[in-house]
Amino acid sequence: MTSSEPTPQDGAQPRRRDARQNRERLIVEARALIAQNGVDASLEEIARRADVGVATLYRNFPTRDDLVRALYDIALAELATVRDEIAAAPTAWAGIELYMERVAEWLVADPALPHILKRMEVIDPGSGKGTEFQAVIAGLVARAKKDGALRADVDAVDLAVLVTMVGSLGTHGGGHTGQWRRQLAIVLDGLRLPATDRPRLPGRPLAAREFQAAVHGLTRRAKRAASGAGSGR
Repeated sequence: MTSSEPTPQDGAQPRRRDARQNRERLIVEARALIAQNGVDASLEEIARRADVGVATLYRNFPTRDDLVRALYDIALAELATVRDEIAAAPTAWAGIELYMERVAEWLVADPALPHILKRMEVIDPGSGKGTEFQAVIAGLVARAKKDGALRADVDAVDLAVLVTMVGSLGTHGGGHTGQWRRQLAIVLDGLRLPATDRPRLPGRPLAAREFQAAVHGLTRRAKRAASGAGSGR
């Protein structure tokens, strides 16, 4: 004879699913709020937007830096697939183009990343989680120079700085965000040896009026964010 009484295991499944969904919502809202206000964004506001209690947030992330680390690990996992794409590139220069495009796209898609990466340099400077990826790029740079495709005075750190600058357009919003592919093409053009062909730039430059509108819109958003952060503490 079988019993219809629920077992402890029956009740555990929905609880685990709910816990997972709560954590996922916290991650989504943390990214959105950190993109607006930086890593000092209100944890209480993150919990409110995720529709969970503050206690649930702290169960998942006991400290603010635990939240930052979790966001960082998720971001690195998203970027890990790029290594396989780079390995399949037909030339070292094609690999560099792919690296620059994918990382810029990654940064633009998640405006919270610059804040997260900057904070990680403070709380865990010796983590070395990106070392393997850096070694891949350094190898690309060496091969591209040997092939005569890349300027001899450029190294892997230069590429990292440049792609971070291009990717930071995502933090500005408005008309700036849509410009990243064009700006990246200009950067790549400057990295080529002078004798190589110059491909046509994608997109179009912003008109002066569009640029001013984007800048002024950014200024207003920054003021509102600062005002909101001050009143919410």
